[in-house]
Amino acid sequence: MMSILFESLVFGPISSRRLGKSLGINLMPEIGKICSFDCIYCECGWNPEKKNVSRLPKKEVFEKVLEEKLKELAGTENEPDSITFSGNGEPTLHPDFAEIIDITIRLRDLYAPEAKISVLTNGTMLHKKEIFDAISKIENNIIKIDGGTYDTIKSINKPNVDFDLERYVERLQDFKGELVIQTCFLRGEHNGLKIDNTTQEEIALWTEHIKKIKPRKTMIYAIERETPEKNLEKISLDELEQIAEPLRQLGFTVECYGK
Repeated sequence: MMSILFESLVFGPISSRRLGKSLGINLMPEIGKICSFDCIYCECGWNPEKKNVSRLPKKEVFEKVLEEKLKELAGTENEPDSITFSGNGEPTLHPDFAEIIDITIRLRDLYAPEAKISVLTNGTMLHKKEIFDAISKIENNIIKIDGGTYDTIKSINKPNVDFDLERYVERLQDFKGELVIQTCFLRGEHNGLKIDNTTQEEIALWTEHIKKIKPRKTMIYAIERETPEKNLEKISLDELEQIAEPLRQLGFTVECYGK
């Protein structure tokens, strides 16, 4: 299968349907993915059998590369709207993640004060105080919850760490609403198992999670790029809007991204 791996520590800016002009940050190796999930829809492909943690970029190198890039972009039409941590896996797995966030805030304030800092995370490291505190410092802490039930989340995200859905929702409540939830809705099949997080039961339970977490924004979206599991269906924008409507009627902000 074809997968998208980011070969640079800092890349872009690229046009993001959710974040505008996005300067990407990849804290994972350029040669492979490191993630605590192995999502069936991940554009970076499946997790490799062996993790190459020795290839993680050092914080000193990150600081130098980011500063050079922000200096280059400052005052130009390509000055970023967002400095976005995503890349080849889960950014919070980097051992210096908290310090890297502090470095990013300082450099952003110097060279791109209008840019927001965004982290796309699966939330599996939020039990660590230093990670929770670092994520709490930024403007866009965008955290994944891809279903209403544990079984569906397990089937879609395939966590390779301990994952307790009830504890996870409780942890997200600790942000006191200062977070963004992202959910990918899909239907399909994986390893002979039917997967569907758009059923009435799934959406009802997912909605209850959102009501408990009370995020300032929820982003729901359909698959956009090639996926490692081929037997997946892209959900239409109309269906996403139908999923969003009950939450909107309760006063929640829900953005839909699809076609």
